[in-house]
Amino acid sequence: MLAAVDWHILWSRSFHPDHTFAVAFERTILISVAAQFFGVVLGLVAAAMRMSRLWPLRSASGLYVLICRGTPVIVQIFFVYFGTNLLFGVTLIPNTVHLGLLSLDGAAVAGIIALAINEGAFMREIIRAGIDAVDAGQLEAARSLGMTNRLAMRRIVLPQAARVIVPPLGNEFNAMMKTTSLLAFIGVYELFQDADVHYSNTFKPVEYFLAVAFWYLVLTSLWTLVQVQIERRLAVSERAAGLSPWGRVRHGWTPAHAWARGAR
Repeated sequence: MLAAVDWHILWSRSFHPDHTFAVAFERTILISVAAQFFGVVLGLVAAAMRMSRLWPLRSASGLYVLICRGTPVIVQIFFVYFGTNLLFGVTLIPNTVHLGLLSLDGAAVAGIIALAINEGAFMREIIRAGIDAVDAGQLEAARSLGMTNRLAMRRIVLPQAARVIVPPLGNEFNAMMKTTSLLAFIGVYELFQDADVHYSNTFKPVEYFLAVAFWYLVLTSLWTLVQVQIERRLAVSERAAGLSPWGRVRHGWTPAHAWARGAR
């Protein structure tokens, strides 16, 4: 069985990709970053709505999470791409979007919107858990100092909640890079679509899908390294908060830190 594999194709697709692959690779990263960014923004808005005193906002936030977490992502992608313009009777998803030197077709825009909306529901729950993990006395103390709810949330609650929010947020972005493969079903030319096109032309699924799996593994592994560093820095700051004054001095001053300060 291994002898039937065309190792030249597998090697070239894994380590010597062509221009079309580079375009698909760039598109995958762009969609992942954009969808995750807007998903975090939607999650923050939905979390703020959940904390509102107005029951319509709380209900809308709960309904949003219920729908987006309870229906498949592929259904949401198809609905945004094929049904949004017909449902509202206006062109909400244009054929092409020009962003300076960058241009995206309507399928990519619809994919970013659908993935961001779906991600926002999960981020609302992650942000809710992070905010609930902060002692309620922190917010009460901020109010006693004359801070408004918005100011206390920005300066007191969210910075402490970040320690709880960041690890699952990193996991969500890791999953987002893999979920972009679903956009191939609406014609977005990303990594999986590139492999599928070459497979359709050559009927060599093993070589092309193994190669694209390798590149997804590269993306997720690189992000895992970044995530580990972020979580390590958060853990260091959390451990430092419980040190004695002398321990904080020893923790904050190391030869590496001193050299870095001197270099600046």
